[in-house]
Amino acid sequence: MTRTATSDAIHTTGFYWHERCFWHDPGAIGVFSSAGAFLQPQPASESPESKRRLKNLLEVSGLIDELVVVKPPPATRRDLEYFHTGRYLDELEKGDLQGGGDGGDCAPYTAGSLAAAKQSAGLAIAAVEDVALGIRRRAYALCRPPGHHAEPDRGRGFCLLGNIPVAIKRARALGQIGRVAVLDWDVHHGNGTQSAFYDDPDVFTLSIHQAGNYPLDTGAFEEQGEGAGLGYNLNAPMPPGCGIGAYRYAMSQLILPALTDFRPELIVVACGYDACAKDPLGKMMLNSGAFSQMTEQIRKLAEHVCDGRLVMVHEGGYSEGYAPLCGHAAIAALADSDTRVPDPQNEEIAVWGYQALQPHQRELIDAWSKSLATPA
Repeated sequence: MTRTATSDAIHTTGFYWHERCFWHDPGAIGVFSSAGAFLQPQPASESPESKRRLKNLLEVSGLIDELVVVKPPPATRRDLEYFHTGRYLDELEKGDLQGGGDGGDCAPYTAGSLAAAKQSAGLAIAAVEDVALGIRRRAYALCRPPGHHAEPDRGRGFCLLGNIPVAIKRARALGQIGRVAVLDWDVHHGNGTQSAFYDDPDVFTLSIHQAGNYPLDTGAFEEQGEGAGLGYNLNAPMPPGCGIGAYRYAMSQLILPALTDFRPELIVVACGYDACAKDPLGKMMLNSGAFSQMTEQIRKLAEHVCDGRLVMVHEGGYSEGYAPLCGHAAIAALADSDTRVPDPQNEEIAVWGYQALQPHQRELIDAWSKSLATPA
């Protein structure tokens, strides 16, 4: 059955989630890539709690009642093949039957994880499709496992399947959307999304992340695309310790102008919350208010350049206590809702030392703005 938009539906914000995603178990590896003889077992940093608590917070605050809750089917093998190689998918299926393994580079999984990963990709697929077709104006997909590190032939960084590349490539192949921009503000570089569209002039990928965190081999400013895609990949590798002032300046001077110039038909945000001040795997200093402000900026820009079509896909964020507050603030801004929850540390974080834009940060961002490659 073909889904069609209604006048009421397009003004709503969809919330895409499924309990299956919370059942993925990477194993007891803590903050490490694998277990070790002298590493006492502990729950993995990429645990379900930060995302389950976000969903619970939406319920308790009542914000979820302002959203259209959608539980779509998992991605099919055909869907995944829009991005991933058959060999890699075969390896995942074999590992799943054997009880688990590692998708490649720090992408451990156990029995049942592949079902969760397919469900996670299914959330992104449905969110992108619904917004592309005008069924929803905006959408938020609470994906787990995350996806922005996964590459065509391997998993990386807790990511088994490329949720965003799969969703975008599928939508474009089916003629649902044309030009797409992907903004990734996870604290780690969105290497998988970059690799998916590095030579594609119709998908503009932008990643603002902590320099030299993960992966170590990607994310430099000089990586600006190749061939027809030259000039359509923008990395902003921010120095560790950047706070609200630095992110605000990078958004106003670099990110928002670049998105405006590209004029996409759809904007997708890979919204990790590990750039928050409480995250164990990042060294940045954002508060929940910063994520709210960035979301509002992108929502307003989308209203200006692409009729409001905006999808947010959840990536990282490993503070079980603080990431839910950041996510709730972002979703409230996405839905243009007045339903907010108090963040007891929002103001405290805002007045930490070095939250203001520092001279070296301004100098770096200004240099990037002047050195962008001319699109091919």
